[in-house]
Amino acid sequence: MAYGKILIVDDDTNICELLRLYIEKEGFEASIANDGESALKRFESFSPDLVLLDIMLPGLDGWQVCRELRKKSTCPIIMLTAKGEVFDKVLGLELGADDYVVKPFETKEVVARINAVLRRSGMSGDKQGDKEVSYENLTINLTNYELKVKGVQVDTPPKEMELIYHLASNPNRVFTRDQLLDEVWGFDYYGDSRTVDVHIKRLREKLEGVSDKWTLKTVWGVGYKFEVKD
Repeated sequence: MAYGKILIVDDDTNICELLRLYIEKEGFEASIANDGESALKRFESFSPDLVLLDIMLPGLDGWQVCRELRKKSTCPIIMLTAKGEVFDKVLGLELGADDYVVKPFETKEVVARINAVLRRSGMSGDKQGDKEVSYENLTINLTNYELKVKGVQVDTPPKEMELIYHLASNPNRVFTRDQLLDEVWGFDYYGDSRTVDVHIKRLREKLEGVSDKWTLKTVWGVGYKFEVKD
């Protein structure tokens, strides 16, 4: 019996069929789209638990599809890319992708990444009650991905939610950028870590002046911490 639905988006039909074969063998249900427009329509009708998304697509490319999906869903996205440039990885993460796999890839590696991302997104059935932390004028609930500032829900992308939850769950602990990439994004990251800075900047815009009891602080030369004042 399938325990998750995976949407495969790639214009290479051979890659799609190969991935479908391995994914279904692992017990998932799979569906395929070969271009960006079809991917968005298939997403609506199939309601996947995870999307494997190629970057180079006819019509709407993978970046545009990722951007459109993130406007309406927190469904995990793994980007498939033939490019290894740091810029691509940073852009993918900033747009809200959860992981990426560089072609050519081993199908076993893709299946392992799917399982890891679903585990992190809470689909593994490993329920441990509500994941929520609260401070003055701030509530972060990772179970339903809600950020409330002064009791009002603030629209926040998934990775920003996970980042602020991780920092606020460990008050006054300093994290390096590499630690945050590893622990929040959950995979080895090679290259610069601008993406952490971008996410912190966006969070600060949402949280500026909300309370004098806590702050999202830069520790120069080290990284960041959620500082709680006595």
